[in-house]
Parts: sequence; structure tokens; C-alpha cells
Amino acid sequence: MSETGKLFIDGAWVAPTGTQTVAVSEAATGETIAEITLASAGDAELACQAARRAFAAWSALTPAERAAFLSAIADRLEADAEGIARTIAREVGMPLRLAHRIQVGSPIVAWRRCAALAETYPWREQVGHSIVERIAAGVALCITPWNYPLHQITAKVAPALLAGCTVVLKPSEIAPSAAYALARAAAATGLPAGVLNIVVGSGGEVGEALVANPDVDIVSLTGSTATGRRVAETAARSLKRVSLELGGKSAAILLPQGDAAAAVRAVVASCFLNSGQTCSALTRLLVPAERQAEVTKLIVDAVGRIRPGDPLDPETRLGPLVSEEQRRRVLGFIDSGIGEGARLICGGAGRPAGLERGYFVQPTVFADVSPRMRIAQEEIFGPVLCVMAYRTVDEAVAIANGTPYGLAAAVWGGDEESAREVGRRLRAGQVDINGAPFNLDAPFGGFGQSGIGRENGKYGVGEFIELRSLQMPMAKGVAA
Repeated sequence: MSETGKLFIDGAWVAPTGTQTVAVSEAATGETIAEITLASAGDAELACQAARRAFAAWSALTPAERAAFLSAIADRLEADAEGIARTIAREVGMPLRLAHRIQVGSPIVAWRRCAALAETYPWREQVGHSIVERIAAGVALCITPWNYPLHQITAKVAPALLAGCTVVLKPSEIAPSAAYALARAAAATGLPAGVLNIVVGSGGEVGEALVANPDVDIVSLTGSTATGRRVAETAARSLKRVSLELGGKSAAILLPQGDAAAAVRAVVASCFLNSGQTCSALTRLLVPAERQAEVTKLIVDAVGRIRPGDPLDPETRLGPLVSEEQRRRVLGFIDSGIGEGARLICGGAGRPAGLERGYFVQPTVFADVSPRMRIAQEEIFGPVLCVMAYRTVDEAVAIANGTPYGLAAAVWGGDEESAREVGRRLRAGQVDINGAPFNLDAPFGGFGQSGIGRENGKYGVGEFIELRSLQMPMAKGVAA
């Protein structure tokens, strides 16, 4: 489309003034889909200035007035859903049938649910003789990743707009199409100029400039833990608030009386979703030592039914990774697992049969994984599952909590109460009990190096809110 490669600043499509170009590639073939010129630090400055100018008028609207724009954006995205899903499938590699539901359908629902919060969010409350108001934090910088581009944009931009913030969005240059789609949708609704600004640029130049910009009040990032540290350091110089949704190394615990078949189905689906390019993926399966043979057989059978291939093919269940760089990184982890003595039971470093081009990695499973191994400690971000044996539930909890991360976890027990008791011992931001599904309204975020803050539902709106207390005169004779 004509907007591809442009920036959306102050309500208009403008050409970037940077000189660096990047090729956006199709994950299944490695061929170039588009070549875009990245924004410059000067472009970033213009976007921040536009957001600052628009802030007073946008934040003065009522929540219901702002919510009407969110609902209209959802309608526009829905009208373009087919094209958005197809482009994301090509850029990121998620099979198209899943991209429709997860990469596009779920964000559209989230825009509408966020709009509905205008009526129920506690914008104002009485506390003694004070009126406590929840008001917009200011100009919000949203930095989003490539793995779930529209989903992660939505998780930040929708609540920021509802809260009354104006937004500068820096999406990933690896998969920028979802950001262009959002800008088209916003423009079509008549969203006031400067309320949403989008700059596609590198982290080193544009990202740094945006985080340091004095017009930015709050920074919300989804990315790697290393990037999160850098953003927090830069933001701290001007005491900006930060919300960081970072990496994970999420564990699933099968308790001695748990349903192994159900656990394996869910863990395999989670671990290999989006080719493992999911921060909250369950990538460690902890099983009782006496059940390891039973569980590994179930895993081998389940993985054997996964068909890698072109994400646009309706029969494909596992697509490619996003880039050759990412592919090489994942293969390095597979080599590390073999080198450290883990037992390879599925997959490995070779390409899937018949897929000689594109960024494909076989669905890979290791057993006999020690908690000290690199593949058990670091986020791989690829289709690699570690099976780890334990002898006591206390040991399982210690292994699950034994990484720097704490984003997600899961527990399967013989009954809900026993699983819940173990789940409460896990240092993770969200714990699935006996296969419970994801909840768009519940807080999403992690402990430790998985980040700071929460997204989704009213909790996501709260990240873009400041509290103001208006102390009101007290009636005569009433003690303070």
C-alpha cells in the first residue's frame, strides 16, 4: 500500500528523513516483501511534539468520547482483518488460520473490551474529605515487538488512549504492517491529529531518542530483558515511569496425579505456538521422575502430528521463525542442549523435510534436562521444549522458580485444589490451573526479569494513569 514505509505524524503520512533502509522479508521464503526507510531522531522529535500539542484537548474529552474512537478503530480493523492477518502471517510466520484468530481477531476484541471500560473504570472516588481522580499520565511512548505485532500494539495503545494519553508508537521494523494498518484505521475514524503518532525506526537511534525525549512522560515496552534494562536506564535519567513486559522461561508442572495427556496437549500447543516466538510460552515441562517415560512418549506422538510448512497453507501447523538471525540463534540453543548432555527426543538442528528455504526450525524436544543447563535457564524464543524430571513437589516448585524470569506458569493436578495450592507457590504473573484458558481481562505481566507493570483489562489502563487528590474543605466540627 502507498503508506508502507511512511510515518504517521500529527495526523498525516510523511516520508521519513532517515537514511537507513531495511528489507521486510517473508519468513517462509526469505524473499523481500518491502523495503522501508527508517525514521531519524528528528522524525522522533516531531512525533513527540505532535503528541504533546494534542494532549490537552484529548485528555479533556470524557472517557466515553475517547471510547467511541476505540470502538470505531476496532470496526475499521475488522473490515481489514483478512489483509492484516495474511500480511502478519507472511512477516512473522504464524499459520494463517491462527493469525486470523490470535494476531487479528483477539486484538479487535481487546479494542472493544477496552472501550467498554469507559463505563466501569473508577475514574473518580471519594476518600474521606478527598476526591481521588485518575487522570492521564501524559504522552505515552509505546515500543512494541514483532512476534505479535497488532496484539502488543493493542495492549498498549488502546488503554493509553482510553486513559487520555496521547501516543507515540514505535513498532518493530521487522514486522511493521500492523502499525500501518492501525494508522489507516485511526485516520479513517477522524482521530484528532497528534493523538496517535507512529515512527518506524531502529532501537539504537530512534528508540533511544524517543525514550530520552522530554515530551514523553511514560514508556511502555514489550521486548527482551536486555532491551528493558536499557530503556529503564535511559528513562531513569528524566524520572520517566516505565512499564516493561519482557522475557520468560515459563514452567508447567505435572503433579503426580495430574492428567498427563491433557498436560502434554496444552504444553505442546503453548510451546510451539507461533514457532515458539511467544514470551509466555510454556517451554519447560516438569514431570514426576516415575512418569517421564509415559510423558515423553505422549510428547513424541504429539510433536509427530505437527506439520511444518508455508504459513499460508491451511494444513500447516508450524510456520517459520521471523528471520535468519532468529533461526541461527535458536539453532545455537539446540547445539548447546546437545553439547551439555540433554537427550534429544524430537527434532534437532536440521531443517524440516522439504523446506530448504525460509527460516524454518524443526519442532525440538529435549529430555533429561538439568536445571543448570543453558536451555533450561535462558529464553530460546523458538520451537524447543525441555522436559525435566523431579522427585518431590517441593523440588518441582524450586525448579520452576529457579530462573531469573517469572512471566507465566501452569500446573496440572489430580484435582483443582491441589493444583491451585502449588500454583500459589510459583513466582509468576499468571498461572494456568488444569488447562484454564487465557483471560483478556486479567492482568498480564511478570516477576523478576520478566518485567514491571501489568497489561490487559483495567490493570492495563492503570499503567497510563496518574492519581490526583483534591482535598475538599471539611464541614465545621468534623475532626480531620
